[in-house]
Amino acid sequence: MPHVDPLDRADLPQFEEKFARYDEIRGFLPNSILTMARRPNIAKAFMDLNQAILYEGTVPEDLKMMVALMTSMATGCRYCQGHMANLSHVYDVPDKKIAAVWECETSPLFTEAEKAALVLAREAAGVPNDVTEAHFAALKPHFNDAEIVEIVASIALFGYLNRWNDTMATTMEAHPAAVAKKAMPAWDEGKHGASE
Repeated sequence: MPHVDPLDRADLPQFEEKFARYDEIRGFLPNSILTMARRPNIAKAFMDLNQAILYEGTVPEDLKMMVALMTSMATGCRYCQGHMANLSHVYDVPDKKIAAVWECETSPLFTEAEKAALVLAREAAGVPNDVTEAHFAALKPHFNDAEIVEIVASIALFGYLNRWNDTMATTMEAHPAAVAKKAMPAWDEGKHGASE
């Protein structure tokens, strides 16, 4: 059960244009945003930042979704894991690759560029942060400086979301839960389940 209930979408007409984008890409509106909307400026700032980081730039969206999934796996936020398994699926990442994200270093499913970005995400999400110069050296053959900023921004965005959703115990929506359970059979909603 969430610690703060999300608002009803119908009570937030000022965000309908932004909400429609979530409907178009994900097929639903996340409860996390409906909770943030209790402070409209926070919700607006988040949606604008989310758009700039995940949907703009030159790093492929599928990689950014997997980076966010790895970040969420490293922090343990099951709400964000479910959402990012769903968005990885939306951007055509096969289920077997979604399931193998944590083992990216040893899996033949990932390119060297993907491995470098995913390992950076895992190490950056830890507390304390374990990123070293070697992690950036692994990125540089594959990404320019602007793309590295984009990858780190994806990690940092989920630093916020992982803390937000795990702290709020945001209730998982049915659609991303179903996708995550199919792609990662051992996954469950944990405290984000509707009945908990």
